[in-house]
Amino acid sequence: MTDEHREGRKDTDVTPSPSGLSSAEAALRLERDGPNLLPRKPPTPLWRRVAAQLRDPLMIVLLVAAVLTITTGDWTDAAVIALVIVVNTAVGVAQEVRADRAITALSELATPETRVVRDGHQRQIPAGDVVAGDLLILAEGDIVPADAEVVESAALLVDESALTGESVPVDKGSGAPISSGTVVVRGRGRAAVTATGAASASGRIASLMVKGAGLTPLQRRLVGVGRLLAGVAVLLSALVLALGLVRGQPVELMVVTAISLVVAAVPESLPAVVTLSLALGARRMAARDALVRNLPAVETLGSVTVLATDKTGTLTEGRMVARHLWTPAGEATATGSGYAPDGEIIGAQDPHELDALLTAALLCNDARLCPPRAPDEEWTELGDPTEAALLAAAGKLGLDRTDLHADFPRVAELPFDSDRKRMSTVHLLPGGGVRVICKGAPEALLHPDVLTDDPALLTRAAQRADRYARDGYRVLAVANADLDAVPDPVREGGLSLLGLIAILDPPREAAAAAVADCKKAGIRPVLITGDHPGTARAVAADLGIIDAGDRVVDCREPGAFDAAPAAVYARATPEQKLDIIQSLRDQGEVLAMTGDGVNDGPALRRSDIGVAMGRRGTEVARQAADLVLADDNLDTVVAAVEEGRRVYANIRRFLVYGLSGGAAEIAVMVLGPFVGLPLPLLPAQILWINLLTHGLPGVALGGEPTVPGTMSQPPRPPGQSIMGAGLWQRVLRIAVILTAVTLGVAVWASLTGRPWQSMAFFALGATQLGVALGTRTRPRTLANPMLLLAVAGALVLQLAGLYLPPLRELLGTEPLAPGDLLIVLALSTLGYAAARLDRILHPSPKPRQEA
Repeated sequence: MTDEHREGRKDTDVTPSPSGLSSAEAALRLERDGPNLLPRKPPTPLWRRVAAQLRDPLMIVLLVAAVLTITTGDWTDAAVIALVIVVNTAVGVAQEVRADRAITALSELATPETRVVRDGHQRQIPAGDVVAGDLLILAEGDIVPADAEVVESAALLVDESALTGESVPVDKGSGAPISSGTVVVRGRGRAAVTATGAASASGRIASLMVKGAGLTPLQRRLVGVGRLLAGVAVLLSALVLALGLVRGQPVELMVVTAISLVVAAVPESLPAVVTLSLALGARRMAARDALVRNLPAVETLGSVTVLATDKTGTLTEGRMVARHLWTPAGEATATGSGYAPDGEIIGAQDPHELDALLTAALLCNDARLCPPRAPDEEWTELGDPTEAALLAAAGKLGLDRTDLHADFPRVAELPFDSDRKRMSTVHLLPGGGVRVICKGAPEALLHPDVLTDDPALLTRAAQRADRYARDGYRVLAVANADLDAVPDPVREGGLSLLGLIAILDPPREAAAAAVADCKKAGIRPVLITGDHPGTARAVAADLGIIDAGDRVVDCREPGAFDAAPAAVYARATPEQKLDIIQSLRDQGEVLAMTGDGVNDGPALRRSDIGVAMGRRGTEVARQAADLVLADDNLDTVVAAVEEGRRVYANIRRFLVYGLSGGAAEIAVMVLGPFVGLPLPLLPAQILWINLLTHGLPGVALGGEPTVPGTMSQPPRPPGQSIMGAGLWQRVLRIAVILTAVTLGVAVWASLTGRPWQSMAFFALGATQLGVALGTRTRPRTLANPMLLLAVAGALVLQLAGLYLPPLRELLGTEPLAPGDLLIVLALSTLGYAAARLDRILHPSPKPRQEA
């Protein structure tokens, strides 16, 4: 990369060209300047990862123990401690690297795209491929991908608050600079790229702000749990130390034993396991077309209680079809489907009025239709789907967009915005003068401030529009007026009504099933839309969101929000969406909100989980969201919720397994002297058991499949502790069984002259592995084979500790006779039985579902 580009100076060879760059020139510039990517956090060196692992408080305790054992000449325990340090550090580093790779892959999947002109044609390319000199196509909702200079502007208004902190959007005329990271909030335009990547305005700021991500809320809660456990473990280990000293055990031995017990009792790998579970959960969501942009969203998804959704493109196909055309002279119906200009327009209608209606709808239009590139593909739209439906309807009448725009060139406009709910354009007439065309929602056009028509006609049109809306159609009114000159400013008044166009956006086939799945899972669906109440009711009733007699809130009516919460909110403005969301959150709901437009950005940020449409959504919506649906299907949200519940359940499963084993180890060491066992386990044996049980089997538990019936249960209460819902009690009950089996085996072996310490060592490790198998969601199946392999491998290593001479010497064990080994193995199955029976006899309390 050149110094000039690196410093962010404007390239001297950047010249606006109507045909844009050639593909060859763009490739050369991409190779010269590098990709248009912001500075990222540099990869963490291996030595820093290792150092971070060794700075963990429990690892520091182990290091102190290693120094102590070396000082006292206890080389056996020193070797075991060193082995535990090396293995734990290696596993922790490997988990960090794997999680980082998973998160990086997600970031690459969610790379934004932008429109440029290349080789004289508009193309959609990844923002990272934008180069200096590219000609950008900008429209409402786009995030500017690089620094550029505006070369063409039509009411272009840009929000620069991300860079300047100023909340008021800025007008951008021809020649004005425009910075990367800013947002087009209104209008459209073209701009020539002047700087990319680190040389852009956002890049220069980002280079000063690169920092690592912090802990997720769940990880922070688990750190608190870990500290509490460590405190309890230290107190109990001090008790073990005191008991050993009272019984005359060597000071060095008891100190190392107490330290080893603290390390073994606390699942120190828990934060790494949580991070890996969240990252792998996000990867699994990505495989199901749900791209997680913020890792904490994975854990939050499991407790979603309300799914607030917009209508177009989420509950419906977002592929509009103009079905009915109404003019003062009559009504016609358009046949055909999709965006192909195939079909015909039939019905009693004045051909001149119909031609005028569709000509105006075609001219006051910013969309384009793209023909299929292959025989098995369909026509697609570039731009707003509603406008694309108007183009398709005009095509069925034989009207050509290119010819009409050449005959009636556009010279001024007022772009659509969600407050005015209309759009106006001004066109030159072939014979002189201009024509003002306005299209928008009927309630925004059908009143005397805009139209000069007879009030009776406006009443008749309003009644017809209301009837269409009640039938589930989206209705547009179209009007125009011929003037002598271009008005300055463009005014939306003094127009004549041309007619109404009723547009159908059919519900998605999977949407009704997704709504039903939400209700089954205790998630209440809520429809929030800017559409007419009748349209909202028709779609909501069709999909099962409401029943026939349920209330639909019209947000324009006074006191609309005073009554009880509703399932459908119609004619909601962006500000009212925020009020609705905040109201639901104030009631204690955990809210997931879907959206795709610029005006959905604030609502997506305000909700607990913002969900954006990946295909038809604007870049503003995608950047504001926590979750991006690559397929725009609502049922993908349900799949993501299921994955979130799975991740949370697996973390709790690991806690049951790890904490019950740690509690049993402490209990064995505390109670052993009272039943005639002076030192039930040696320090090396404690650490070996910890190494085997908290290693691969613990991590493999994170891969357990979803519990059957998960999506038939209500969500967990958002304020519930990770140790709540009976988890503490389950840990203690299983720990009692593990302790009883271990002490029972040791006492019996001691009374019968068998190697009791070795039998206790094997029993405690094997019963914990049995608990790992007992916590599986689908026992007696091959689901999650990694757990089966991990448990089998740990059991083999446990046996090696008894029969492999080097390990025997290291651990201080003795080989067991075949009969004794079989007895211990048989008793160790009680760990599996304890985990299974506890779940049957003490099922977790189901979360309360509000009426």
